[in-house]
Amino acid sequence: MSLSKFTEEDYKVINESYAQLKEAAQKRCANQEEMDVVQKAFDFANEAHKDVRRRSGGPYIIHPIEVAKIVVSNIGLGYKSIAAALLHDVVEDTDYTVDDIKNLFGDKIASLVDGLTKIKIVLDNEDRAKRLEDVYSESLQAENFKRILLTLNDDVRVVLIKLADRLHNCRTIDSMPEYKRDKILSETMFIFIPLAHRLGLYEIKSEMENIWLKYKEPDAFNEISALVNKNIEGQDRQIDDFIAPIREALTSSGFNFEIRKRVKTPYSIWHKMQTKNIPFEQVYDLYALRIVFTPIAETKESERDQCYHIFSIITGIYRYKPDRVRDWVKHPKSNGYEALHCTLMSDKGIWIEVQIRSKRMDDIAEKGIAAHWAYKKEGYISENDSEMDKWLAKVKDILVSPDVNALELLDIIHNDLVSSDITVFTPKGEQKSISKGATALDFAYSIHTEIGNKAIAAKVNMRLVPLSHVLKAGDQVEIITAENERPKREWLQFLQTRHARSVVIDYFKGMKKEIAEIGRKTITEQMEGAGYRMNNESAELMARHFGIPGRNIEELYFRVGLGLIKPDPTLADSLSSITPSPKSPWYSNLFNRRRDIQSPVSKERSNYVIATCCRPIPGDPVIGIKAPDGTITLHKKSCPVADSIASKHGDWVITPKWETDTDRTGFPARLSIKGIDRVGLLNEISRYISLVMGVNMRKVYLSSDEGIFEGYIDLNVHDKSALERMIRKLSSIDGIQNVVRTDL
Repeated sequence: MSLSKFTEEDYKVINESYAQLKEAAQKRCANQEEMDVVQKAFDFANEAHKDVRRRSGGPYIIHPIEVAKIVVSNIGLGYKSIAAALLHDVVEDTDYTVDDIKNLFGDKIASLVDGLTKIKIVLDNEDRAKRLEDVYSESLQAENFKRILLTLNDDVRVVLIKLADRLHNCRTIDSMPEYKRDKILSETMFIFIPLAHRLGLYEIKSEMENIWLKYKEPDAFNEISALVNKNIEGQDRQIDDFIAPIREALTSSGFNFEIRKRVKTPYSIWHKMQTKNIPFEQVYDLYALRIVFTPIAETKESERDQCYHIFSIITGIYRYKPDRVRDWVKHPKSNGYEALHCTLMSDKGIWIEVQIRSKRMDDIAEKGIAAHWAYKKEGYISENDSEMDKWLAKVKDILVSPDVNALELLDIIHNDLVSSDITVFTPKGEQKSISKGATALDFAYSIHTEIGNKAIAAKVNMRLVPLSHVLKAGDQVEIITAENERPKREWLQFLQTRHARSVVIDYFKGMKKEIAEIGRKTITEQMEGAGYRMNNESAELMARHFGIPGRNIEELYFRVGLGLIKPDPTLADSLSSITPSPKSPWYSNLFNRRRDIQSPVSKERSNYVIATCCRPIPGDPVIGIKAPDGTITLHKKSCPVADSIASKHGDWVITPKWETDTDRTGFPARLSIKGIDRVGLLNEISRYISLVMGVNMRKVYLSSDEGIFEGYIDLNVHDKSALERMIRKLSSIDGIQNVVRTDL
């Protein structure tokens, strides 16, 4: 931020921006009294931020105005939240206090502003210096995210306004330096996008995803956007022709509805291409229609039944793909989303996804939790009680746990946000939701703690299975118990849900002394075998590295004894970053192991190493993660591991200057290939790669089944442009249908 006198043009921009907010707020505010509060908040914030400018050079007040616009238009919050959004930076950036806000605007608005201000508290230099001593075990960013999530305990509107704030920061991210962009976008992908998804804010989620892709993978974003625009120009008329008979049939059936056209976003297309290993041409559901209807009151059909009625009408007109039907009307998503999805084949041979929603379902899909609570407040009781409140209760339970530090919390919440649920059934047919990947024992603990504690086996679909059996959607599960059975330590090796793991860990806390002794002996044996003498100082270093609250040595031993922390090789790696001993034979072994997994980029830049999680090559957009020893690990900007690190330790992020290394034999890359088999195809592929391109093939794996072949080729390339030339040429070979770059 900077100070300089506003010009007439600045005041004109401010007034125009506020006029747009005012127009949106008038539709949401119940009366003039509420609008007066919004006006008062704007006048106060406008004066407080007078002559203050953002990094882009524009008036700072534009930021809170834009945040307030998102709050009312994209989320649908009321006048108190609009006022809080306008005021959200006043306490942090000016001399005004929360008490000043309270005196002028009342307790609730002051509470919202206070919550937003606490999230953005910056530690003073002295406190920060102390924190930097523990940089590997404590993270200022993780603490900051913990503050954000803790506001869920007080008022979820604070989190919603914070999401609006983050969206506007993403919209204006172009004015920031590259390393700052990378940090903010990594945070956005790791926490804010999953949080928006969990809270049902699809519009905000989609926009943040597209901004992330635009800056993390600019070539992919531009190419996909161009292909989408080209497809729209060619097929827009065909979509209209597809809609016409649907519109006619629904109208004649007496439905009050609207049909909206939608094209998949660049991010959703890119994500599908990455996860399915397919080119753009094979993303067949580029187009979607949304049928939003107002339920007919003068009928015995329920809102849900009317969705199915519409489904029967449109599938009577067009053929549908049975494996693409998604019924989130009968089984809503855990974020409250309700809709019926199907994919239909048009007369022109185009697959088109159709989403069927009532007006209420559409409001909840667009506005998320805010709309859900608004309908609940009006006395609307859904046929399916939303899982939203249950999820919030679970998050609150995690947040108040004394055993979870900020870094652990960030990973727990991230995993919970991105996990999906499956539906399973009890022996009596009662429906239960549980995390995808959960085991039979997780299910037992979800029913009751004592059932889990006394479980010995399970029957899944009438078949006897061990407690470690991973459940699938639709399974019917029966737990077999024994009165004398007790939890076992090995259960922690396969339990997936946090609730079940917490119950088992709590059970063993009654034996903490004995288990800690087992852990102490395990660590001592490992350390002595590595040439170290075990003492309290080295134990404290380990406890610090693993983020154990208060560097509690007994807790470290307890977790090792339970098998929650594995001493080898993770424990050794932790010491190498804190107190390495070059004379120790163990240190030499560690160095060799690290060299195997991360090879230097060049002699001139020997402090650059390539991350094995994503293996970037020159030409890829890269982000640098700098370690305390000066080593810079290069990741692709879109690498989820890099997003995870940068979201917790933003001060490790740098913008590397990485150029093609002509002295190097090449960088490892993989091409996955699929097509129609024929005689001589492999010879033609290998001849082009080796002789024409002069590229060294490291490994070739191709298999053929009933005339269709697929497989991959591992090779060394100098840069991305050479790889792209190879993809284009291989794609032109007769018989090859699909060539894409995939992860090694």
